Amino acid sequence: MIAETPRLSLRRFTSDDLEHLVELDGDPQVMRFITGGRATSREELRDDVLPAWLAYYERSDAYGFWAIEERGSGAFLGWVHFRPRPDGSADDEPELGYRLRREAWGNGYAVEASTAVIDRGFRDFGVRRVVAETMAVNRTSRRVMEKCGLRLACQFHAPWPDKIPGDEHGDVEYAITHDEWKAARP
Repeated sequence: MIAETPRLSLRRFTSDDLEHLVELDGDPQVMRFITGGRATSREELRDDVLPAWLAYYERSDAYGFWAIEERGSGAFLGWVHFRPRPDGSADDEPELGYRLRREAWGNGYAVEASTAVIDRGFRDFGVRRVVAETMAVNRTSRRVMEKCGLRLACQFHAPWPDKIPGDEHGDVEYAITHDEWKAARP
């Protein structure tokens, strides 16, 4: 268990979580702003995605992908990640990401889980700045970032492997620095 919130438990993934990921990435609405609705194959999740996520735990306690579960029922709700950015940015500027089952949307779980890993990063691991990215048209994800204290940092156009409606409007990066995080704490 890496974190608990009033309603959630965040834990490491195991190979036993494959079916949760197949279900999550099989929902076209969940994948709408990621692949245009195309599911991630079971084989890709089993052979590439899950092993890459498990490898994070060997390298660092600070970074990785964590399953989000409802504390009362233990139900799998989705995941949150906190990792060095794929573009090679400094390790003290990790990327925040999240993906939740559609049934979990609208309950504040993404904000609750994201805030927990942001707080952990700033408090326990010397993080200097946290960033998150999404498509400019993904208003729901942008709102999660804002509720976590991140502010719009820039807009850009990233190449997407899949044509996604709205990608012509570009992408946005949100960020929060350690000093901004500290100033927002009571």
